[in-house]
Amino acid sequence: MGIIAKDLGVDLGTVNVLIYAGGQIILQEPAMVALTTEDEFVRAVGQEARDMWGRHSEDLTVIRPLKDGVIADYEVTEAMLSYFFRKIKARGWFRRPEVMISVPYGVTSVEKRAVHEAAMQAGAREAYLIHEPLAAAIGAGLPVHTPAGNMILSLGGGVSEAAVLAMGGIVVASTVRAGGQRLDEAIINYVRRKYSLIIGEPTAEAVKIQIGAAVEQPEELSMEIQGRDQVSGLPRTITISTSEVVEALREPLITIAGVARQVLEKTPPELASDVIDRGIVLAGGGALLRGIEQFITQQTSVPAYRADDPLVATAVGAGRALENPSLMRGNIERM
Repeated sequence: MGIIAKDLGVDLGTVNVLIYAGGQIILQEPAMVALTTEDEFVRAVGQEARDMWGRHSEDLTVIRPLKDGVIADYEVTEAMLSYFFRKIKARGWFRRPEVMISVPYGVTSVEKRAVHEAAMQAGAREAYLIHEPLAAAIGAGLPVHTPAGNMILSLGGGVSEAAVLAMGGIVVASTVRAGGQRLDEAIINYVRRKYSLIIGEPTAEAVKIQIGAAVEQPEELSMEIQGRDQVSGLPRTITISTSEVVEALREPLITIAGVARQVLEKTPPELASDVIDRGIVLAGGGALLRGIEQFITQQTSVPAYRADDPLVATAVGAGRALENPSLMRGNIERM
């Protein structure tokens, strides 16, 4: 059997876990775990657990072990990582890997240690930590080691982070604990207010992906969704449109754009000039939302554009940083 590269770059996200090795993404799974309600025995992990989301019995609980980009349940996170590492190992033998894991910029030392220990207990030979904005910038192909300023806005499931980078490090950064999940909640609340219909997170996420947008679109899309009537308690179907989703998402998107404005306000003038010339690069799953580039441009007055493959940028960047440790001296943490 082939030997898989021993170095793994891991994007340990609130919504998805992505693992990079040997120049490619070798695992992409939802960050979800299904547990038995009585004794919290792990029944399913990743995509299998997500398939149970919102459809399981009272004997089963489906959870996300990470919240707002940090570990909320240490033991379940460890079990999830162990499962993913075993799944990779099943495709080909490899020694205990060295792992580079991304963490939000604003995490505490306690939160960092929890991530490190979870990775070690899951089977890593050594674990290092890298800040998500730096990993995302590397994965997006930004020339972060030059003196010129580059700006990244990483739109994750639990957190959104903006950073200006130069000379291989983060010059100024800011984090807001709002991301894709906050957008889903906004859709749920909008549908409840306007239609008195209660829908679940999977439905809200489907609406966001299939017809969602940050700004009005040339082509108006619509989709039927089912939920429970808030008054009668009976099932009911409605049709929701893209313009309605734009309205629903405006408030949380303004909050997310605010983190970019905060960073721009703190950026040294020379680097700010570079950012205006080069624009803001958008990474993370949230960058896939229709019209998000236009929205960020409107909110910051700085051109914004989407990275080539925004969803995988952080994992790719973490892996590349591990492959080139001399370039990242001072930006990689070993606990």
